[in-house]
Amino acid sequence: MKKFVSLLLIMALITTMAVGCGKPAEKDPTPPDVEAPDAPEAPEEPSAEAGKIAKLGLGQNISIAKSTDADGDKTAFGQADVTIAAVGFDADGKVASVTIDVAQTKIPFDKEMKVTADRNEEVKSKKVLKDDYGMKKTSEKIGIGKEWYEQMEAFEEWMVGKTVDEITGLKVTERDENHKAVPDIPELTSSVTISVENYIAAVEEAWNNAVDAQGGDTVGLGVKTSIGSSKDLGVDKEGKEVLPLAQADTTMTATAFDKDGKVVKTIIDVAQVKIEFDKDGKVTTDKTAELKTKHELKYDYNMKKTSEKIGIGKEWFEQMEAFQDWMVGKTVDEITGLKVTERDENHKAIPDIPELTSSVTMTVEDYLEVVQRAFDNKR
Repeated sequence: MKKFVSLLLIMALITTMAVGCGKPAEKDPTPPDVEAPDAPEAPEEPSAEAGKIAKLGLGQNISIAKSTDADGDKTAFGQADVTIAAVGFDADGKVASVTIDVAQTKIPFDKEMKVTADRNEEVKSKKVLKDDYGMKKTSEKIGIGKEWYEQMEAFEEWMVGKTVDEITGLKVTERDENHKAVPDIPELTSSVTISVENYIAAVEEAWNNAVDAQGGDTVGLGVKTSIGSSKDLGVDKEGKEVLPLAQADTTMTATAFDKDGKVVKTIIDVAQVKIEFDKDGKVTTDKTAELKTKHELKYDYNMKKTSEKIGIGKEWFEQMEAFQDWMVGKTVDEITGLKVTERDENHKAIPDIPELTSSVTMTVEDYLEVVQRAFDNKR
């Protein structure tokens, strides 16, 4: 009897296995007009989207650390690296628009401590140089073959929709002594191999200094750099010794425009970077010091005494604030069409309209130029 029961159980098991393994899988019996129960959804990644522009920021940092002394056959060399970020933020503090650039200004001297670079030629920023910057060959060695501007565009795109805390919290790694903060996340490892600490710092400063820009549709960055005020070793008209000076003047703006191209808000600043040398070609300026722009210097820039002589007694930042306010609500054509007058050889474009004659006595041609460039580059 026990053998008979066991035999029945074995036959039942074989039949069950044959049905389960031999038949093709049946289609979902749920009728087409009846919805099947929803399967549990996987958690979604946070959306990296930003709203409309609500605030505008201009951030920068300055370094002269790569300047070198004359040494034997090696001649003196001044270098100013000014990193700049123009950023539009939404009402939640997320990046809605960001443009980053670097004015890398190199001013070489010969053995007589005379400047050998063309002082009349404008210095091009890294983004303006594009492929002429020459980083592509270096990046090919580490597998991506992308120029600086291409890597920066990828980095800017990654920032959009993120808060400054998320950006400053980016995971980075040190590749070598000159690349201490290379992005170390899957979204960027194949597109950004440059060290990003200065770019992040500029964006963070832009946030810390952000001002209201409600109604902004786009934000543009404008940059212009000159070395025209650099000096050779020599003597002045009175026979007094003039020591060598590498000077890079970088004028910059972050400007927000509305959908009609009118200025909603603009911030204009100047990094007037002076690298002093002694007569033997040794750098005498502290290469580790924190260097400030004209806006950051405020009264320490010391223009007020000069402007008192022509009747207004206002510091540079006060005059610039008045000029910025005048631009609001105007198109770029209206701004660049400003009527100006020449006061002297160093002041060839002084505003010559009633709204500005009592508040702006400085020459404004470079400020007009960078606002035009901001409009051309807006995003």
